This record gives sequence, structure tokens and C-alpha cells, in this order.
Amino acid sequence: MSGPATAPRAGYRGRFAPSPTGPLHFGSLLAAVASYADARAQAGAWLVRLEDLDRPREVPGAADDILRTLQAFGFVWDEPVLFQRDRSDAYQTALDRLAARGLTYPCGCSRAEIARLGLPGREGPIYPGTCRAGLPPGHRPRTVRLRVPAQPIAFVDRIQGAQAQSIATAVGDFVLQRADGIHAYQLAVVVDDAWQGITQAVRGADLLLSTPRQILLQQSLGLSQPDYAHVPLAVDDGGRKLSKSLAAAPVDPSDPLPALRRAWELLGQETLPLGRAIHGCPIARFWSQASVRWRIERVPARPTIRIGSH
Repeated sequence: MSGPATAPRAGYRGRFAPSPTGPLHFGSLLAAVASYADARAQAGAWLVRLEDLDRPREVPGAADDILRTLQAFGFVWDEPVLFQRDRSDAYQTALDRLAARGLTYPCGCSRAEIARLGLPGREGPIYPGTCRAGLPPGHRPRTVRLRVPAQPIAFVDRIQGAQAQSIATAVGDFVLQRADGIHAYQLAVVVDDAWQGITQAVRGADLLLSTPRQILLQQSLGLSQPDYAHVPLAVDDGGRKLSKSLAAAPVDPSDPLPALRRAWELLGQETLPLGRAIHGCPIARFWSQASVRWRIERVPARPTIRIGSH
């Protein structure tokens, strides 16, 4: 759905939150450029958060590599980098608050059971509510799920326009703590956005379907809701997300300007008159121009951008 974009609120605080599952690729750079330009255009703060909660998927050294690459591309964060691995106590406190309100329950279903019993959804099988009224005989607690209300969640995305989703029919009661004890992304991102005072979440459109779940958690925990802006997801010629594609070669930190200009172009922005480098630094010149010429209303309001394997 589409609709008028909302204006950014005062006291802008934005963030970029990559997962250290490999080097920074162009798809992540596209989201970073949009997030950073939007923050700087509003004279706002911009933060970096490493979403390293899923330790089994983390690639050793990837976090440091991502941070070095961001620095090479001229990104400057305004506060120390936050690592989700250090925040488990905060996530558990939030989970306990939800449990105290009767909003969670233990689930003993395996993935195979859910796949067999759940209706197909856009993000996999929809949880059929097997354990909602209590664990069936022979089931032991594996995960913790949120009780999802029937009412739909609606919001206006600054790029994609008006959105609405019935979480109950699109996803079902969703997991807040996994079988391995790790707190789920949906819970962690909500807790961290509130703790860091994030007012604007500019990120890739692959997370658009997750946003209603995050808004529901914000409402359930009494937390403030950021404004959301979802930039089109960069995909290869086959329509695959770059993180799953052969086109996902790491961006080159030794020659950042071509990738920055390409990202700027794909985000629908007018060509920057870069002119003479600032103190011999073309990247500084790029960002000085980008911060005054960024227009979020020019970003294409579609879910994907096909970039090929250049």
C-alpha cells in the first residue's frame, strides 16, 4: 500500500545495525548510505549497533571488518558501538515483563511439526497455535512465544507509504526466545531501539514485514515507536538478496567513491556536484554534498532494486 510519507520528528536519532555474518556487501551499504544521509540531512545523531546476538552465525573477525569498512567509506558514528551480545540481561528483563502480563507462553513444537501443521506464509509456515492453551501431551518447552492479538497493526512508512498487517494471520504467535536460549531478533531490536532512543529506523525493505511485530512489542512493553523508512532491497539478476547471492562480493574499502555514487544513484538521488575534494579527501566532499542534497521522497517506493552482478 502507498500513502503520504511522514516528516521526521525533532531530536533525530538514527542507526545502522548490521549483522557480523560476513563482510559488508553492497546491499548493506545501500541501507547504510540512506540511514546516514537521512540523519545528517536532519542534523541528527547516527549510531552503529552490531546485531551479533546469533553467535552461531557470526563469522570471526567480521564485526571489526565491517567497522573498518564503514570508516573507510566516511561514516562517523556519534556514540560508542553497541554490541547485542552484551545486552542479554536487558532482553530477559523485557521478556519477564511480557510474561508477567500473561503475554507469553512456552511452546514445545519442533520446526517439523510447525511445517506440517502451519499454513504457508510469506516468511515460512504460520504458527498454528498448538501450544497456546498449554503444552500438548508429550511436549516439553522449547521456545517462548508472544500471544498475538487479532487486531491488525498499521503504520505509515516514510518511503513505502501506508502499511497494515494482521500478525495473527500472517505470522501467528511468534518466537521471543529460541530453543537454544538466544533471544529472538524481534525482541532484541525493540529493546535496543528504545534504550538508544532511536527515533528513525531507515533500513532495508526485507525488514518491512517484521515491522508490525516490532510495533506490537513496543506497544506491549510501553516503549516509544520510531518512525520507519524501508529502502528497496538490492537483489541480483535472479532476484536473490545480495547476502545470499554470488553478486554479494564485499565492497572495496580501498576505493569507496564508486560504490557510494552507485548507491546514491540507486536511491533515486540527484547526481552530486562533487567538485574539488575537501582537504584532498573526495569522500568528505561526497558526504558534505549528500547531507544537504538528500531527499528521502526521491527513494523508489518499491521492495527491491535489481543491480546485477557488477
